[in-house]
Parts: sequence; C-alpha cells; structure tokens
Amino acid sequence: MAGALVHVHVARGDDGTIQVITAGALAAPDYTRAVLDVAGAVLAWPVLAAPGPPMAEIHDVGRAQQWLWAVYGERVAAAVHACAVGELLELRVAADMTPLAGSATRLGFGHWAARWWPASHLDGIPALQPDVLGLELAALTHECQQLFDDDGDQPDDCVAELIEEHQDAVALLIQWRHAIPPSTYTARRLEHVLRSVDDAADSAGLDSEALRHLRSFLARPRPDGTPVDPVALFARHDDYALAAGEPLVTGGRLIARGSGTNDWRRYPPGFVDASETAVAWTARALGARRQIEVEVVAHITAPVAAVPLAAEVRVNDGPRNRVSLSRRVDVWTGRADLDLPAGETQPRIELGVLLPGFDPGPGPEGGADRDSVRALVRRRLATAAQPLAPNSPPNDGTSGPFLAEIAATTTDEDY
Repeated sequence: MAGALVHVHVARGDDGTIQVITAGALAAPDYTRAVLDVAGAVLAWPVLAAPGPPMAEIHDVGRAQQWLWAVYGERVAAAVHACAVGELLELRVAADMTPLAGSATRLGFGHWAARWWPASHLDGIPALQPDVLGLELAALTHECQQLFDDDGDQPDDCVAELIEEHQDAVALLIQWRHAIPPSTYTARRLEHVLRSVDDAADSAGLDSEALRHLRSFLARPRPDGTPVDPVALFARHDDYALAAGEPLVTGGRLIARGSGTNDWRRYPPGFVDASETAVAWTARALGARRQIEVEVVAHITAPVAAVPLAAEVRVNDGPRNRVSLSRRVDVWTGRADLDLPAGETQPRIELGVLLPGFDPGPGPEGGADRDSVRALVRRRLATAAQPLAPNSPPNDGTSGPFLAEIAATTTDEDY
C-alpha cells in the first residue's frame, strides 16, 4: 500500500472541524468501521472496503500536523492547513499511501477485531485469543507513536496498559517462535512483535518476570525446552460444551416459537455467540398465564455471574419489557410473564439482547452488514491458515494476518 497515490476530499465543516473524506466515507453501522482516536482527530476506515487512506475528522489542526504529512503526504497536510485558516473551503487533493498509513490501518483493524470479531460456534468462526491480539496491538501502537501526543485524550494510545494486561502471552509467543521454522512469515511476525513489545516496555519503564524472560530470549533466541506443537499451545481447556437449542421444559401449551435479533452493538464483546441464530424464544400458555422463555447462546468467554444481561421483549407493538438472563454452561436463559389478550394465538414478538448501561438502543436490523463482516473474517482466516511466502512483508496494512488470526486457525476446536 505504501507509495500508492489516491485522491481524498478535504473540507471545512460548519463547526470548524476539517474533514478528510475518502471514497469509502459512507454512513455505516459501528461494527463495519475501524476507528482510532489520535492527536487532534479521529481516524476511521470502512473494514469491508479495500485497504486505503483513513477518513479523518480533525478538531485540532495544530496537534494533527505532527502526523498529517506522515499519513497522507504534504499535499493533504497543506490543504488541511489552508482550510483551517480560511484560505479554502474544500479541495480534492492527491494523498500518498505512506508506511505510517499502512501501520495505522493495521492498528485500526486490530482494535476493530478486539471489539467486533464475530466469534461463533454456531457459525464456525473461532474466537481470537485476547492476550495474543493485545500484545500485537501494543507493538503496533508503539510503532504508531507519531499519531499520538501527551494531551491524554487519546484512549487508543495505551501501550503500557496493553503490555501489562496481556503480558501473560509473552511466554506463549516465545514457545510458538521455538516451534516453527525461522524463515516463515509467522516466525518473522512473532519476532517483529516481540521486539516491538520489548522496546515499548523499555520506553515505558515496565518490568516484570515475563518481560525479563522476553529480554533474555531476544538476547539469545534459542529453544529453552522441548519443542511444542502449535496446536497444543492454543488448545482451550474449559467446560464449554455447546448445548443450546434444547428448549426449557416448563410444561404448558406451546403458543409460538421464534428467533430474536442479535445486535452486536448492544453488549460488549465476549458475552454472546455472534450468530444470527443465537437468540431464540418460546411462548407458552400455563393455565391463564402466558409466559416467554428466552435462550441465548453464550460466547465461550462469557462471564458466569453478577452480570445483568437482559433480553428486551416487545409484543404486538406494545412497550418494551426486559427479562433478566443468567448463564448456565453455554446459554443465557430467562423467563417472564407475557401480557397477551385472551385467545391470542399468533403474537408478534420482537426480542433482542442487551447489557443495560452499555446499550445504545435498538437500531436497524443490519443482517446483511453482519453477514458481510462474517464473510470478511472467514476470508481472513482462510488466508491465515495458508503458509505465507517467507519473503512476505511483516506489516502490510490489513492484508497480512494477525498472530491471533493465525493462532485461531491452529486450534483443534470443533468449528
């Protein structure tokens, strides 16, 4: 991507912000956009489009000038300045696709994957290991430090936090490096990430047993034990056994059964299986009472207690009511009484899953967009499962697989 020439539209908004608009700058659901908070601006990329320069909404041109030229080239930086001082209102200008633009694209996509990766047993999409992804994000953030400054309003400038949170994976990555030939893309990517993490940790003044182990390995990178099968490295050891789909047995007469909406925006990652078929409900008559039972397939990492996950139920265009859910093994379940007119046999029931306090509210269905996201990650996993040529670049925008994607393809899980 570096060295290519594309055109962007630079314009001054009514509120004084400067926008750098690309061909993919269309309104889209949150889960189809990668976003980075950087010095003086927000960068965004449509993940379903081909890799390209980011869109930018710049609220502080002075701060943004430290990275504008390095991401877009001098022509775009000059156009942004001209719009900011009132010399121009808008301009179409050629942008250079620079090395920093490629690294920023990869970093943005990594944050997108941490938030929106549609892991699903039902759809056959394996989860990404958070610690493996977290360390690569730390390395990328360190490599993209020109995007950030010291003002403290950029939550994505979090190198030290990422290393401290995910350093347990350092030993795993070192074992993985010992288990594969040194000439492969994966080995080269592993060494690149480990060296960047070490450099970032040193710059941040971090110290721990895991980081000392890393420094020792980098000083003398030789096997320190019995070779490990990569499949064994990433095998999960838990009691998660897919048992969803079995209806709750409560007696009574079946009135209706259906599926609900699985809107990924309404709960954090790691709570619910991302499949469209993960949310199901059953309405029953128990004497004069009418009751709804809800079953939602849990994500493999879903919390097991003290989480107020809920289902939102709407019957016949009436008010929205919430049903508390609790997790048992691999499903969230709950039940509540329904307010149905006497003799109602075909109720119109809408049901979705949410986490109160996190929830942005119901939005458009978005099923086609979610299908496109699933297709994207399946293509990426298919690429990650294939051996890359030894001379493949270690960092080429979003085209090179993340270590977490490669690791996901080595698991022996039954997907």
